[in-house]
Amino acid sequence: MDKIQQEIVEEFEIFDDWMDKYNHLIELSKSLPVIDGRYKNPEYLIEGCQSRVWLHADFQDGKVVYTADSDAVITKGIIALLVRVMSGREPDEIIGNDLWFIDRIGLKENLSPTRSNGLIAMIKQMKLYALAYKAKNEKTGGNGQT
Repeated sequence: MDKIQQEIVEEFEIFDDWMDKYNHLIELSKSLPVIDGRYKNPEYLIEGCQSRVWLHADFQDGKVVYTADSDAVITKGIIALLVRVMSGREPDEIIGNDLWFIDRIGLKENLSPTRSNGLIAMIKQMKLYALAYKAKNEKTGGNGQT
């Protein structure tokens, strides 16, 4: 995860001002893996986001795989960053990792308070999915596939 976080920091260091960084977030939104339409319903909406953000997690070969979408392009870029860092990782790695890239690129301090709250809600939900899959995996003796 640290390697990907460092890559993100280096990507954002190229830009001098936050308008360019916002434009980069908009570009990143296009790289977000498409979420299956059946997950774009209220059950998968993240509470606490100003925009609508849908998040789905699956457990494949001991790793949590996320897909997401949002109706706002900057928010979609933010969730694309989070998916890039956390998807395809073991639950313990997701739960225990500090997402230091957020502070290093100045993301939280350059978001509106409601978007900042949404960022926190997205991270919390992703970690909750990882925690649930960890618990399910331990309960089933390592056979918690979905």
